[in-house]
Amino acid sequence: MATKSLKAQGDELAVSNKQLEILNGGIFADGELPYFKDKIHQIDQFPLRPRKLEILQINVGYMCNQVCEHCHVDAGPDRKEIMTRETMQLCLEVIRNTGAHTLDLTGGAPEMNPDFRWFVEEAAKAGIQDFIVRSNLTIIRANKKYHDLPDFFKKHNVHVVSSMPHWTRGKTDKQRGDGVFDKSIKALQELNERGYGMPGSDLRLDLVYNPSGAYLPGDQGAMEKDFKKALKEDFGIEFHNLFAITNLPIARFLDYLIASENYEDYMYALVEAYNPAAVANVMCRNTISVSWDGWLYDCDFNQMLDLKVASKIKHIKDYNEDILNDRNIIISQHCYGCTAGAGSSCQGTVA
Repeated sequence: MATKSLKAQGDELAVSNKQLEILNGGIFADGELPYFKDKIHQIDQFPLRPRKLEILQINVGYMCNQVCEHCHVDAGPDRKEIMTRETMQLCLEVIRNTGAHTLDLTGGAPEMNPDFRWFVEEAAKAGIQDFIVRSNLTIIRANKKYHDLPDFFKKHNVHVVSSMPHWTRGKTDKQRGDGVFDKSIKALQELNERGYGMPGSDLRLDLVYNPSGAYLPGDQGAMEKDFKKALKEDFGIEFHNLFAITNLPIARFLDYLIASENYEDYMYALVEAYNPAAVANVMCRNTISVSWDGWLYDCDFNQMLDLKVASKIKHIKDYNEDILNDRNIIISQHCYGCTAGAGSSCQGTVA
């Protein structure tokens, strides 16, 4: 397991332009595989356009207590990019006036932002229908100052979406680091104790699965049944839904694919699994992603590739939903990850 982010290592893949050079070159440039824009052109979806905004996803910082090998954010303890309270204030103005029904806070580990609790308290007052915090679970056990997070989440009716690569220790720790599985189990049990994830409970607890290697996720429904059975029998843990998310070939997962000599095979697998029916519901069509410094993107993945929205409104300080909705969505070959098989988004499958 890496202990530093690609950025801290000075790796060339920490630079978004280098990643895009790889994604746009090689087997795509020489015609072995079709560009994503050509694929969606065949079904009259190019240029890809947004629908009504439903989800406002805000990344409050890239700092994290883990350095996971698949992380598309390249997050870690050494990342110092953190959203300021000033930028949060700009976000709150948008949250109070948006037509979106879902607010989705992510990171890094969003809980490590020093203004995280203040932001949650203020945002909760806006009456958003679905208020998500994406937690890696281990943060709850990382330090005493985080031990009360389950109570804090419950107080503000936060919908907790948690990373859980597998129901076994070996596969989880391989992807996320030694000891992650045991800490995750403890955190899930504590959330269950507060009512999260329990049958009939309004306190939503969902898990996210990412494959631990160079392969696509299996059937989401079948995996959810397996996760529920294993976690209930072995640890007495309950949760509501499992989201199966395809690893996109950017940042640390791209680094892994290249280092393991799986990049071309993985791209072939994504293209071969392309499902035109998934294009209609990809998350960039109903989502705006806000970076820690307030820039706007079509999705969290484009944020990490520094592909800002194709609109004159590019920053949260100038936010205008009507103008933003009249734009073309920026795409590249990583987008195949969201249209492979049953499709993939931060809310799981889409087709």
